[in-house]
Amino acid sequence: MKKLIVGMSGSSGAIYGIRLLEILQTISGVETHLVMSPYAKLNVDIETSHSAKYVEGLADVVHGHGNQAASIASGSFRTDGMVIAPCSMKTLSAIANSYADSLLVRAADVVLKERRPLVLMPRESPLHVGHCKLLYEAAQLGAVISPPMPAFYSQPETIDDLVNHSVGRILDLFDLDAGIIKRWSGKTGRSGNKEDLPAPHAEPQRAVKQTQENGPNALYPRPDQ
Repeated sequence: MKKLIVGMSGSSGAIYGIRLLEILQTISGVETHLVMSPYAKLNVDIETSHSAKYVEGLADVVHGHGNQAASIASGSFRTDGMVIAPCSMKTLSAIANSYADSLLVRAADVVLKERRPLVLMPRESPLHVGHCKLLYEAAQLGAVISPPMPAFYSQPETIDDLVNHSVGRILDLFDLDAGIIKRWSGKTGRSGNKEDLPAPHAEPQRAVKQTQENGPNALYPRPDQ
């Protein structure tokens, strides 16, 4: 039986945590432990047609955000890792600095110290240097940074398709396959030869040649030319 902790913090993107729990319900042999911050519960109400009660009903075990005595607050309680979806910049900062002032961050800190997988799904844009620094520091501690960046080779038709792809790729990190994503199987030319493939660098190469022949101002002439 796999035990997976699902954390939800207060950034936009509550649907990622909800969909993760919905899909995990369909996979046998997985026990889910949920911890939600107060603002995560608020965002569920703001961004979706669901309630926090509905989300909690998707998990096998629900832990209070402030309950530092919960099972997942101890490394001796064995789990197979944790996903925080979505992960706010505040929660990211707390994790990167080991500031475990809530069960959400304490559980993440425990997963890191026990060398178990911690997957963070940050949902913020644009990112300033401070955000990038925190992502780097969390990765140095061992966290896997997996922002919701959908692939388009699967030709998604709905928002659900985009959400499912991101969540499916998260599950891949725990060796769980719910069959919800269209996987890339490779692409070749008609005969499989390099010559049949497009040459995306052909135009830039001509531009470089022109620059070399006519000087650096050939592509960007001066106003008086």
